[in-house]
Amino acid sequence: MLKIGDYNTLKIDRATSVGFYLTDGQGNDVLLPNKYIKKHFKVGNEITVFIYKDYEQRWIATTLNPWIKINEFASLRVRSVSDKGAFLEWGLEKDIFVPYREQSIKMKEGFRYIVYLYEDELTNRLVASSKINKFLNNENFDLEPGSEVDLLIFETTLLGFNAIINQKYKGLIYHNEIFQEIKIGNKLKGYIKNIREDNSIDLSLQPKGFERLEQGAEKNFKLPARTQRNIVSYRR
Repeated sequence: MLKIGDYNTLKIDRATSVGFYLTDGQGNDVLLPNKYIKKHFKVGNEITVFIYKDYEQRWIATTLNPWIKINEFASLRVRSVSDKGAFLEWGLEKDIFVPYREQSIKMKEGFRYIVYLYEDELTNRLVASSKINKFLNNENFDLEPGSEVDLLIFETTLLGFNAIINQKYKGLIYHNEIFQEIKIGNKLKGYIKNIREDNSIDLSLQPKGFERLEQGAEKNFKLPARTQRNIVSYRR
């Protein structure tokens, strides 16, 4: 079965004038256009490709590596805005569409936003959303205090920075426990500090017991002004 918006390992079935047709061995095939064919590819080879839909909504394979795949979060830049929504760069020729109904705030050209990529059930198209919280679910996780995790910073609050944990869950790093500059879109290593009864997660950027600062440094540490308000977009 072919997986759209994701990497697939497929067999090169046949060569045509427009490219190679790849098969999953279950009767499904997809075109790899000539511009993506590498010199060492031959009929019969198994190769790994990314599958998405082109401008005419045809399934297409590519050897390019996009900056996000289906059911994941990433920081993407707005290339253009239309009367229907925004179009984000993601490393492939066809930009990713974000309809206005899926924008937490109105997107602006040139700004970056944290978005989630998914397949729209009505149109079967890959689309993105910046309404991050509805795609995070702090249930049925196997995390425990002290676990090292991957973090993607996606917003600030009065309490601290909210982060996406392992592309699935939501956690909070408190302002008074941050001793380095943090920006929306940063990818960091972090640690589970505490899991509360309601499954909300407290995070730390240092492993338990690790002391970085001299006594009293926390008292003298001042947060940059921009961390004291909610931010969901930024230029870079």
